[in-house]
Amino acid sequence: MVERVRMTSREERERAIRDAGYNTFLLRSRDVYIDLLTDSGTSAMSDEQWAGMMRGDEAYAGSTNFYHLEDAMRRVYGYRYLVPTHQGRGAEHIISKILIRPGDIIPGNMYFTTTKLHQELAGGKFLDVIIDEAHDPASTHPFKGNVDLDKLESAIRKYGAKKIPYVSMAVSVNMAGGQPISLENLRAVRSLTKAHGIRVILDATRVAENAYFIKRREPGQQKRTIAEIVGEICSLTDGCTMSAKKDCLVNVGGFLALNEEEIYEQASNLCVVYEGLHTYGGLAGRDMEALAIGIGESVEEDHIRARVGQVEYLGKKLAGWGIPIVLPIGGHAVFIDARKVLPRLPQKHFPAQALSAAIYLDSGVRTMERGAVSAGRNRETGKPIWPRLELVRLTLPRRVYTQAHMDVVAESVLAVHESRDQILGLKMVYEPRFLRFFQAKFQPLDS
Repeated sequence: MVERVRMTSREERERAIRDAGYNTFLLRSRDVYIDLLTDSGTSAMSDEQWAGMMRGDEAYAGSTNFYHLEDAMRRVYGYRYLVPTHQGRGAEHIISKILIRPGDIIPGNMYFTTTKLHQELAGGKFLDVIIDEAHDPASTHPFKGNVDLDKLESAIRKYGAKKIPYVSMAVSVNMAGGQPISLENLRAVRSLTKAHGIRVILDATRVAENAYFIKRREPGQQKRTIAEIVGEICSLTDGCTMSAKKDCLVNVGGFLALNEEEIYEQASNLCVVYEGLHTYGGLAGRDMEALAIGIGESVEEDHIRARVGQVEYLGKKLAGWGIPIVLPIGGHAVFIDARKVLPRLPQKHFPAQALSAAIYLDSGVRTMERGAVSAGRNRETGKPIWPRLELVRLTLPRRVYTQAHMDVVAESVLAVHESRDQILGLKMVYEPRFLRFFQAKFQPLDS
């Protein structure tokens, strides 16, 4: 479909961002020109997916579309059991409640906001075991999402395997700048965890994008298909949570996929409590049908090449102008290093949040913060967490924008970069208890 967009004046944007508390999440979409807030649920569905929507079996129990979705999941990802959920965090909630006990440690290759929160709400504590290069925006390591095996092994020795319910393994690590893992590293993680009887649970949200980088960068993988690489990634894990609103090209939906029958039975039961019956999990039949078709489309070679290629186009344009971005360029977004753009602003004045607001003010382009605001507070001490990465994310929806849109975005970022000395820091004036980056409000500092 074609969606009308509205170009706004500087005065209109000043009013809109002020009313939103300088938080781009609180802007109204009608006030946004080009929306790069997220790739979650914002992609364009194909004609086949829209046709599938017309074949929705809206039976409360045993919908035909559920079985189509189950077949697609097994064919592409290879897990035995499927529990549909309204989106990815529904799956995170269920698996956390089943596997985590108070005092447990969950090692992972950098946190993701909702994943970490569900682990903490279940009584666990996330432990970052990603390689050090992931925290360096300028590092060109080809697989900055990899687990540091020495860190993981040290955690197992320190806490004991019984206190580690699973290793939380993400692909195309979002908070590191969309950085992939390698098959070699995942195989090593699987070997280590298997020796200690520890599960590996995959955040498979952007697994097709990760597979594309494996095909391009990892020796011996060039002749394999994206689908084959995706299948091997999943085969090295015990289950996955999936936010289908990303790779799977739908506007709503997710699932939990598992291999263990006992865990599946518990998850299926909790799905009834929190999501809906285990054969719809909060989704309409038509949405499950679109998701089943989207799973197949997500691993098509031409699609994934074009998707990542558009991100690379924008990233290379910005880098060519000397704008500091996270390298290598990721698969779903370009991440601007706000600390380098605004070195005079201390992290307590939220430079990434300020830079994101400045880009909106310049052009109506909506981006988002991935830094201290997203990191939140230590749940034990209440003190702010100050991550090394202070980033602005320019997230590209799939199959939506043209190269001309990317040129507009790049030119706006350049204009803001050239006038960066005029950008003021921010102070937080409202902070919600959980996931504050969604709803926090700010005011500019006087100087």
